[in-house]
Amino acid sequence: MKKLMLITAVLMMIFSANALSADAVAGEAKAASCTACHGQKGISSMGLYPNLAGQKEQYLAKQINDFRSGARKDPTMKQMVSPLSDDDVANIAAYYAGLE
Repeated sequence: MKKLMLITAVLMMIFSANALSADAVAGEAKAASCTACHGQKGISSMGLYPNLAGQKEQYLAKQINDFRSGARKDPTMKQMVSPLSDDDVANIAAYYAGLE
């Protein structure tokens, strides 16, 4: 039980450190190509595309990574997110999570 608690604590520190290291300003610059569908500030004017503003950072990163890996299938999103690095994903997620 103590080992499980220790492992959980270490994982929480790692994930917290990753979240804190994201750069929302860099994310805003990288998200420029996202605005055509998801809106200038993450609020889409078209019902087909989801709003990203204010979503949880970890959720956004997971969805982007799922598109990158093919776990989530959408040809347009796959093409848009394929060139992103892990840092780009974290930064974009931080940017959209920080919007209202």
